[in-house]
Amino acid sequence: MKKTALIFAVCTIFSLASFAQTWTLDPAHSKLGFSITHMMISDVDGAFTNFEAKITSSKEDFSDAVIELTADANSVSTDNEKRDGHLKTEDFFDVAKYKTVTFKSKSVQKVGDNKYKVTGDLTLHGVTKPVTLDATLRGTTVNPMSKKTVAGFKVTGTIKRSDFSFGTKYPNAMLSEEVTLTANTEFIKG
Repeated sequence: MKKTALIFAVCTIFSLASFAQTWTLDPAHSKLGFSITHMMISDVDGAFTNFEAKITSSKEDFSDAVIELTADANSVSTDNEKRDGHLKTEDFFDVAKYKTVTFKSKSVQKVGDNKYKVTGDLTLHGVTKPVTLDATLRGTTVNPMSKKTVAGFKVTGTIKRSDFSFGTKYPNAMLSEEVTLTANTEFIKG
């Protein structure tokens, strides 16, 4: 009897897993960015030019999604070579020691039509902290060129740089404590 129950449980797990779909990032149509206020008067925007992500979900509305993202910290770009060089030092990303920025979701809560709260662990500068992000499913469609189903998402959130021991020698009057995160992404099904 125990053997039959075990076989049934294993078959159930495998059959449920087979319904999960994997969506991979389309880097040509995606951007992962951030913004910080400089000297309390202007915003400086940046992005990671090299990142990958995937979504695994068995539901069409993505309410059970698991999201994983990895960005190459060395790919940080603010369109200013000198500033980018400084961001790569131990003052900020410390890319020699911490090569990646990662996010892995722990829960996705649907809060409205195509609106979600995504909670997960963000690892930045060697520190892992829970964060909650706002996500909007902008829709799904079939790409007429590739004939593949694609989904678009906009994700926003705010983190505190002190939570990640990031840029700690710079006071809030120089660089805002809050950093805004923004991702506009397109994922390909299958």
